[in-house]
Amino acid sequence: MYRYLHLDVFTDRAFEGNQLAVFPEPAGLGTAEMQRIAKEMNFSESTFIFPKEGPGDVRMRIFTPGQELPIAGHPTIGSTFALAIEGVIAKGREQFVFELGVGPTPVSLEWNHAGLAFAWMTQPLPKFGGVIQDRAALANAIGTSTADLVDGLPAQEVSCGVPFLFVPLATRAAVDSVAIDRKAYLRACEASGLSERPIFFFTTERNGSSAETVYSRMLAPGFGISEDPATGSASGPLGSYLVQHRVVSREAARDMLSLQGAAMGRPSHLYISIDSDEDRITRVRVGGKSVLVGRGELGV
Repeated sequence: MYRYLHLDVFTDRAFEGNQLAVFPEPAGLGTAEMQRIAKEMNFSESTFIFPKEGPGDVRMRIFTPGQELPIAGHPTIGSTFALAIEGVIAKGREQFVFELGVGPTPVSLEWNHAGLAFAWMTQPLPKFGGVIQDRAALANAIGTSTADLVDGLPAQEVSCGVPFLFVPLATRAAVDSVAIDRKAYLRACEASGLSERPIFFFTTERNGSSAETVYSRMLAPGFGISEDPATGSASGPLGSYLVQHRVVSREAARDMLSLQGAAMGRPSHLYISIDSDEDRITRVRVGGKSVLVGRGELGV
């Protein structure tokens, strides 16, 4: 029997945010078994915490229902809270390092009287990839019109460890209406020399006095994820995209908020901080809260 903690991540309310299963004592499990467990849990990701092998504090492996990932945001933030609950991370500690597939990944910790209050993960610096050239084909593949695509901003691949295709849309209604025709999407990618990537849709349209910088959704059929309520590994690249294309100022980029998952009834609040100088992005951080909602055991 392997015990696990069930957390909701990028929220401080149970039954919102993105679900995560954390297995703190997975000794004896192989890759195939961890993949089957992740498929059985059927959350966007499940994590398995092993003793460190290098310069970090623990080694962590991350699985979606369909594959292992080298880095992911909500598993890193959620696992930080799980390890604080477990006592692996002592109260008051300011830094913790996960050994991930991309290498050592530091997390900064903020505490209050009740325990861990907030965690920031530092992500690899962004890599900007190709652009979908045929905007009409893209609009057809995602169930919108070309008028819904923002003029002057590309549908572009960006990665801070895991590549996503970022598609800026004009309105929240357009973001809520997207539906991927996977075959048409594959054709649009191939025509531009790109591989199929999870798609991250966002808009900067405001909703009254709302505080968020962007309103967003992420769909990843290739990962076995129809829609993800909160995608930390896409949020660093999202912030980098906004800086690269001057959607936000350098000053505003240090304090951004993405509202994701609202269309699913699981609103998630992902905080993004991008540092840059005149020529380049120098640091990428994604942060948030998590709440424990359950514990269990799984027999293997």
